[in-house]
Parts: sequence; C-alpha cells; structure tokens
Amino acid sequence: MTTTAEQSIQGIALTDGAAAKVKSLLETEGSLDELALRVAVQPGGCSGLRYQLYFDDRSLDGDIVTDFSGVNVVTDRMSAPYLSGATIDFVDSIEKQGFTIDNPNAGGSCACGDSFH
Repeated sequence: MTTTAEQSIQGIALTDGAAAKVKSLLETEGSLDELALRVAVQPGGCSGLRYQLYFDDRSLDGDIVTDFSGVNVVTDRMSAPYLSGATIDFVDSIEKQGFTIDNPNAGGSCACGDSFH
C-alpha cells in the first residue's frame, strides 16, 4: 500500500512511490534541480483526452508548481481542472511497470489506459 503525499497541485496527488521514482530518474540524469515533472492533459487519444507526463525545464505563464518530497511537479492552468483529485502512482509488478493516473474526473477510458473522456 502506498501513501499519498500530503501536498497536492489543485487536487493532484503524487504518491511517495511515484515521487521516489521521479527523483531517481532525475538524479540519474543529473537534472534534479533543472527539471520538473510536467503533468498535462491534451486533446487526443481514442477517448478524447490524453495524459502527458514528461520532464520540462520551461516555466509557462499560469503554471502551478508544488514540491513532492524534493520533486517539483508542474501543471498548466488549462489542465488543472481535468486533473483535480487525480493521484499519480508508480507501479512495479510482474504484470506492469510505469506511472499510473487514477482520475475521478474521467468518465471512461480506452483499453490501453492512455486516454480518457
């Protein structure tokens, strides 16, 4: 069982496991201080909207930045309403490895889990 970090970005939560994985990836690249994890929602995918998680060194007007266990997580103001209440976790099991997003705002998702409506 993972615990959710106490802080959130407009209702987004990053679990301790996800924060540790992001921090590990950034430290491997030597970019912990230069990059942040950007979480965004973009049009596309088979269900209408898709998630984007990537490292970014840009600062955009209206960005919301929060620190989770030493990791800066950024979302833009247009994506924030779609992500309110979402939890980002990192799963490492025999069946699956990667980041997952549990989003109560999603009315449904595609079979691959990469897009929602």
